[in-house]
Amino acid sequence: MVNTLSIKEEALRQAKKWFASRHWKMFDFQKECLEHYFNGKNGMLNAPTGSGKTYALGLPIMLADKLKKGDYKSGLKVLWITPLKALSVDIANALQESADELETGWRVERRSGDISSAKKASQLKNSPDCLVTTPESLHIMLARKGYATYFKYLDSVIVDEWHELLSSKRGVQVELGLSRLKAIRPNLKIWGISATIGNMQEAINVLMGSEKSLANTAIVKADIKKKLKIKTLLPDKMEDMPWAGHLGMRLLKNVLPIIDQNESTLIFTNTRSQAEIWYQKLIDEFPDLAGLIALHHGSLGKEVREWVEKALHQGTLKAVVSTSSLDLGVDFRPVSAVIQIGSPKGIARFLQRAGRSGHSPNATSNIYFLPTNSLEIIESSALQRAIAEGQIESRIPVVRAFDVLVQYVVTLAVSDGFREAEIFNEIRNTHCYNSITREEWEW
Repeated sequence: MVNTLSIKEEALRQAKKWFASRHWKMFDFQKECLEHYFNGKNGMLNAPTGSGKTYALGLPIMLADKLKKGDYKSGLKVLWITPLKALSVDIANALQESADELETGWRVERRSGDISSAKKASQLKNSPDCLVTTPESLHIMLARKGYATYFKYLDSVIVDEWHELLSSKRGVQVELGLSRLKAIRPNLKIWGISATIGNMQEAINVLMGSEKSLANTAIVKADIKKKLKIKTLLPDKMEDMPWAGHLGMRLLKNVLPIIDQNESTLIFTNTRSQAEIWYQKLIDEFPDLAGLIALHHGSLGKEVREWVEKALHQGTLKAVVSTSSLDLGVDFRPVSAVIQIGSPKGIARFLQRAGRSGHSPNATSNIYFLPTNSLEIIESSALQRAIAEGQIESRIPVVRAFDVLVQYVVTLAVSDGFREAEIFNEIRNTHCYNSITREEWEW
């Protein structure tokens, strides 16, 4: 068995070689992540969209396992939690590709509502090395008999796009899931990945939960300034803009030149109905776009969504009208422009969506803001000023969500049961339930 220092040095050498094989340079933040991971640290990676966050943690984890073959165990080693099914597809593909190129012998698979029951059953019998999943699917796994055996070799949990989960009850699901996994694997390494967020330290505190996890935590920030071009689409006459409304159809004709000038364009809306209306109106107004434009949102069937995502990768679509189903992490290389229809409801979300174009470290992200009413023209100005000054809103974590706790307790009850005192101590080490009293727990 080689010593830890030489393993770390060899891992860095192989990682640099892998990046060079793709004609990329390994960034300092990626080297930092490797250093901290091999030192046994938990951590939070803060880096802009398209900077290589997945590889910053994926490579160290796989290389650590590859270089310690004497300790090799066949079973699940990494749980990679993501907020979206579409994001899980891209992450799994990227990790499997790099695992193959590094000759690790790893299998990377997905588990979500889109995966067949037969495939899920197969994963339980013959576990992959890395499983990319969602918070809901993690809890379903905890509802199975003998779940602790399935996680007995788990080394790491990566929570991707933590800023998106943090302020929702899905984030609470992650907190509870981690509390149980840490009890099964006391030396479990936990890493969060986050893009822009205003309250980074609080986000770290929530993810780590216990003082023990927090004390062993490294914070890695990428020193990369993402180039961004923002342009607001304006009417010929200001009198043409209404004072209210959310569709923005008065500027429909302004969209076609953008679609024509770019290889492919993502058009973001805030609701599914708005996405469907824009999709239909674009085809009605510009019939030549038929077959070159598609629709994407969470209510569409799995086959349709996967076809759209694949077509974007291949560059065979000129435009896709989408909701938030495509605004996280998914690496669509051909996308060269983004259009935001109406208010993005937040600076961080606007930046996230802008990052869908120019999805590489040195590329420029191009985003067009299409106001749907006069007040949103003012909002566009305020939005650009906030971005220029680096002002990003905070994400407020959920606390004392007892409805989620009841669901969690039932989940454990239907699997292997639980000792209430043991689970009480575990949940009190989460941020969400650190103020729960014994009386409340007994209720």
